[in-house]
Amino acid sequence: MSNKISEAFKNKKALIAYLTAGDPSLDKTEEFIIALAENGADLIEIGIPFSDPVAEGETIQNAMYRALKNSINLDDIFNMVSNVRKKINIPLVFMTYLNPLLTYGYEAFFKKCKETGISAIIAPDMPFEEQGEVKEFSDKYNIDLISMVAPTSAERIEKITKQAKGFIYLVSSLGVTGVRQKITTDISVIVSHIKKITNVPVAVGFGISNGEQAKEMVKHADGVIIGSAIVKIIAEHGNHAAAKLGAYIADVKAKMGGLEV
Repeated sequence: MSNKISEAFKNKKALIAYLTAGDPSLDKTEEFIIALAENGADLIEIGIPFSDPVAEGETIQNAMYRALKNSINLDDIFNMVSNVRKKINIPLVFMTYLNPLLTYGYEAFFKKCKETGISAIIAPDMPFEEQGEVKEFSDKYNIDLISMVAPTSAERIEKITKQAKGFIYLVSSLGVTGVRQKITTDISVIVSHIKKITNVPVAVGFGISNGEQAKEMVKHADGVIIGSAIVKIIAEHGNHAAAKLGAYIADVKAKMGGLEV
């Protein structure tokens, strides 16, 4: 497990925040990352915009379309990460689809991740069985490939979690990302299954939008991931979202029970 990522879970339940790079602009993404980090986010996932984001619901799809209209490319995003890395110390992770990596070149991409201070990547469209070609380069540059476990992964959980690094992304619900009023999956059963196999922390994502849901999830899991609710605030407040994001993330963190486990 990358030391950076282990720090996010050390002696506390981790609050992981997602936002899309370039929505509404890369300058604002940098500002928003700092606001999230300063108000309680322990790790930040930065979404790389892609034209066919199959795992995303409407909220994040729209954010990606807004970002793509700005004609930003991966080098622009790496530059932004380099800047923000000088100002905050929490782990940064890319959420990406494989196509942008293929286009950029695996070797060049992971080398740049290492240089700019990215600790891991999450690729929702990369099946566990097909990690090989990417893993060669992620291992070379010591970038964790985050394993995703879904409620339907039952018979594959052992295989997936045995090789997990960084943290395990437990998908709370079937379907795409988005805010959900209620999460019906029995998280405790899946987490206890995973815990029998590995000590790698488990963070629950997909659908968590408020402090009450987050508090419920961290009774069983080691952390929560919040994406669509954050992206909605950005969509609503645009360039002026920083203060709203800070207040929102501080509120969720407080409801999760503060910093200590």
